[in-house]
Amino acid sequence: MKTGASCKAVDRRIFLGLLAAMLVFTGGFVVRTAAQGPAQTVRLVVDYGDGMTKIFDGLAWSKGNTVLDVLNRAQAHPHGITFAYTGSGASAFLTKIDDLQNQGGGSGAKNWQYWVNTTYADRSFAVFEVQALDTVFWRFAGGGK
Repeated sequence: MKTGASCKAVDRRIFLGLLAAMLVFTGGFVVRTAAQGPAQTVRLVVDYGDGMTKIFDGLAWSKGNTVLDVLNRAQAHPHGITFAYTGSGASAFLTKIDDLQNQGGGSGAKNWQYWVNTTYADRSFAVFEVQALDTVFWRFAGGGK
């Protein structure tokens, strides 16, 4: 029987080994080392305003990506979306997602609006940069925010 410091060292190694095995074999857990860092993904939520919503989790992200890049990744997904826009850069304007096209101005008109996390967009989706783990939320709705 071991005593003192050597016993504590063995117990610690056994505990850490069991903990690591439990994390690896319990399904649904991803074991990451500190060198790998956090997941480099974003989420896209598209609310069609009629009770239908599409959610894309785990879309690849890299530094400098914009909301337009997020839409392009969702479009490339096997069950993706389609979208259309006019202009480019700071003047790009989304006109359609799937079969829902902007309705312009006027009472009751609905148009595509977007938020990043909980912040209503204040610039073109083609220049709005997203960060890892952000959620981009598009909603087809009338009025403002």
